[in-house]
Amino acid sequence: MNRILYVYVKGGAPLEYAFPRIAACGELHVLALAPLPASGEDVWRPSCTSIELVPEAPRGDDLVELIVEYAKAIGADAVLTLSEFAVLAVAQAAIRLNLAGPGEGIVRARDKRLMREAWAAAGVPIPAFRRVDSLADLDTALAEFTPPLLLKPAWGAGSVAQIVLDKPEDAAPAWAEIERGLQAGSRVGMNELYAADTDHDRLVEEIAQGSTEGWYEEPGYGDYVSVEGIVADGVYRPLAITAKLPTVPSFVEVASTSPSVMTVPVQRRIEEVSRQAVDALGLENCGTHTELKLMKDGELVVIETAARFGGLLTTRQVHEVFGLDPIGMLVRQLLGERVDYPEAMPTTGTRAAASLAVVPADASGVPWQSTPLWNPQAVDWQSLLSPGSTIEAVPAFAMPAGRPVPAFDPSAGSRNWLGVYLLSAVDAATLQRDCNAVLNGMEAALHRAAS
Repeated sequence: MNRILYVYVKGGAPLEYAFPRIAACGELHVLALAPLPASGEDVWRPSCTSIELVPEAPRGDDLVELIVEYAKAIGADAVLTLSEFAVLAVAQAAIRLNLAGPGEGIVRARDKRLMREAWAAAGVPIPAFRRVDSLADLDTALAEFTPPLLLKPAWGAGSVAQIVLDKPEDAAPAWAEIERGLQAGSRVGMNELYAADTDHDRLVEEIAQGSTEGWYEEPGYGDYVSVEGIVADGVYRPLAITAKLPTVPSFVEVASTSPSVMTVPVQRRIEEVSRQAVDALGLENCGTHTELKLMKDGELVVIETAARFGGLLTTRQVHEVFGLDPIGMLVRQLLGERVDYPEAMPTTGTRAAASLAVVPADASGVPWQSTPLWNPQAVDWQSLLSPGSTIEAVPAFAMPAGRPVPAFDPSAGSRNWLGVYLLSAVDAATLQRDCNAVLNGMEAALHRAAS
């Protein structure tokens, strides 16, 4: 039987969904670089043949050596992770083991500076950008570029420590704020495990003036989308487009929805630009998550590509709406087995589903005016949802119940999430309505539950 080594660290799909998909392809052995979540353990643990917890995991080359030696010990036929923060180390281990993996191009999918430089060389449409190694560099960028600008960590994920700058006076406060945001992210395990001193690597870029005009016939969608895919032996296989609700300032994602309601020709254009972006990175075998900004007159720019699937419930959305199992497909690809990729990227589904992250702000970004106790189990969910809709909590992404909801922090990105839910509805319009109803009604629903 195939033996598969999964390297666990914070991030990626919930284990209760991911582990059964992996275990369906062979024995699942887990090398845990952080404590595994207790939530959902009754579901994910039976999928594991073995679990090895490393209480104080090394970093850099020592981490790669640890993965390599453990893979050899179990006779691994494939090694993978679904976390952004471990993909580089796992890719290096796969190279040393002569196993299928992302290859040397992985660094261009992690370091956003190298990513944009590769795209610029390949003619991929992107916003103007520059590396910033100091506050002086940031001052120069503000003088040269057209605000608003976005200052971001080169190795970040989850929108953590991304700061919007509107004028030159914003530079110094933003530089201090990104330091605080990175430190906070590090405390909860959201930092790169292989490359050293990455918190000092930053870039700034112009914020493309997004617009849904000409892209959507319906209002209420965000001006960016993502495309999930797989690179198989160097060939990009796009699987699905996911739409977004508008982000909560600044750039806090609250919902991704499937299927897209864009016309098929529009979806095909997004698919092609996504292909250009992924091809420019020189990847070999991996999942991909590509984000693109929509603009007026049919223009768009690529924001990011990751050499892993989108986090949270993205893979489950694709599975439920389109009948494709991205995690299982990737594992079979890494094992060298036959994978039946769709001849063309699906554009319609049989039902609609969303990954919904509840934050202490409404759908328009207005922070909650109170700090109710977080007790979602007591909420009357059906009073917020449409007939035929369902909502399911993801325990791994839930704030502990009984605590006061913290104030919304615009620079905290995904650390604002109080809970993440799979919301399912009969169609895309109903799904959009229900996502907004939950975001706009949750504060009051918590107060009603407490009364």
